[in-house]
Amino acid sequence: MIDIKFLRENPDIVKQNIKNKFQDDKLPLVDEVIEFDAKSRQAKQDADALRASRKSISKEIGALMAQGKKEEAEAKKAEVSKNAEKLAELEELEKEYQEKVKERMMVIPNIIDPSVPIGKDDSENVEIEKFGEPVVPDFEVPYHTEIMEKFDGIDLDAAGKVAGNGFYYLMGDIARLHSAVISYARDFMIDRGFTYCIPPFMIRSNVVTGVMSFAEMDAMMYKIEGEDLYLIGTSEHSMIGKFIDTIVDEKELPKTLTSYSPCFRKEKGAHGIEERGVYRIHQFEKQEMIVVCKPEESKMWFDKLWQNTVDLFRSLDIPVRTLECCSGDLADLKVKSIDVEAWSPRQKKYFEVGSCSNLGDAQARRLQIRVRGENGEKYFAHTLNNTVVAPPRMLIAFLENNLQADGNVRIPEALRPYMGGKEFLGK
Repeated sequence: MIDIKFLRENPDIVKQNIKNKFQDDKLPLVDEVIEFDAKSRQAKQDADALRASRKSISKEIGALMAQGKKEEAEAKKAEVSKNAEKLAELEELEKEYQEKVKERMMVIPNIIDPSVPIGKDDSENVEIEKFGEPVVPDFEVPYHTEIMEKFDGIDLDAAGKVAGNGFYYLMGDIARLHSAVISYARDFMIDRGFTYCIPPFMIRSNVVTGVMSFAEMDAMMYKIEGEDLYLIGTSEHSMIGKFIDTIVDEKELPKTLTSYSPCFRKEKGAHGIEERGVYRIHQFEKQEMIVVCKPEESKMWFDKLWQNTVDLFRSLDIPVRTLECCSGDLADLKVKSIDVEAWSPRQKKYFEVGSCSNLGDAQARRLQIRVRGENGEKYFAHTLNNTVVAPPRMLIAFLENNLQADGNVRIPEALRPYMGGKEFLGK
């Protein structure tokens, strides 16, 4: 959510930003916000005037009563009573207008960074850099579920009977590999100075609307029936929520946390053939990283966060590339975002394995996460998040890139301590 003062003073900039995100249907919201904001402030001004008048008249009533002028005092009391009714009306109007302003502000997209390329959707994202040499082996690379089945490592049929499509059982060495990747990612981030955390896996609705847009919420979140609780789609939600309604001393920043959690997602929309198996699922586990920092440091932290993911994947011998997300591919709260994509030898192309985002002060403004500066002045923090690793997709990249001609899977040296010293799956 952007600053109402900024919108009030720069409506044309806000409108152009909406156009840059190809959301022209939201353009009328800017004028509506200005209209209801003006009405709200006028109602407050009129209410303040009535309160001042009431205070003044109350003094007059006391003086009149002291002088024995009872009739005049009663007339003043009637005036106060009439003003009280008017004041109640104004207070109700002010509240109503403020709600109308908030409803619209919650769906107006955040102002994107000037460096973000303008484009309609993810097909117009821009490649930034490649890390590692993508290799296509001289043998056929099977679909990832076929590789897993060779090691008796996955059971989709049983999962379908138990929970439906979009779920799986991982078994044996594949399940162990999954856990090894998570443990390795945890220690990788701890070694980089992040504090490890296991957060709540359910959050209240005010946290949900604080960390994401309504469109994202509808497409992702599972609600617990009969309770004000949602299953998290990523631990970023509860990790940022940890700071709701807090004032952090500037000297305590940045807050750098890495978290493990299961994630639950509806995953609405059509699924293509490459999303069979464990590519797009309703339940998975993930290691995440978040930062709460001073505004002037968010750009620096943004670059550090995506580099962490690149470094982790390269330490497991997986080639990756970074993509700058264009304006139309940015969620409404995001200022800037970079996707990390891993190389798929089977598909002979890259696919997304993580996303790094700078949300500016949008989440902090919604959740009231403030910073107290050295001079006592309070301001909103900046928040950032990035995927360290999500093993379902990581497993696809890992298995394809480390598959050997004999059907065994090489385990990179960095991961061997987490796999009991094994150098290969299959041998």
